[in-house]
Amino acid sequence: MCAGARCEGESGSLSAFVVVIFPALFVLVGLVIDGGAAVAAQRAATAEVEQAARAGAGQLAASELRNGSVIVSPQGAVAAAEAYAARAGYIATVTVAGPTVTVRTTVHQPTVILSMVGIRWITVSAIASATDVHGVTRGD
Repeated sequence: MCAGARCEGESGSLSAFVVVIFPALFVLVGLVIDGGAAVAAQRAATAEVEQAARAGAGQLAASELRNGSVIVSPQGAVAAAEAYAARAGYIATVTVAGPTVTVRTTVHQPTVILSMVGIRWITVSAIASATDVHGVTRGD
């Protein structure tokens, strides 16, 4: 039987609901806010490594140009791509395979909400490649 505003056996049922739902909603909000920041950081890192790869692919071997060959200078490409990434605030790994320069970076995006539950950062990676293209590549 119910006496007044409360029935016996229902004491504390709202507290149990709050204890279960509140942490789930808190983590959900954290995923939305911190996840959005991680996606933005990944997009920014991708944009910068794309430009770094292009800078590297533009480094041609001067000695080969004099001989009539257009070849990417591996040392020049690595130096240019690493320097571009460093100016943008990223530490990059650069590889050169023939005319293709590939740049990779990893970013640890700090969290705001999720740090309250022990997740201090979200790690995102970016990779981009650029290939030196010269002359006519297709007929019109």
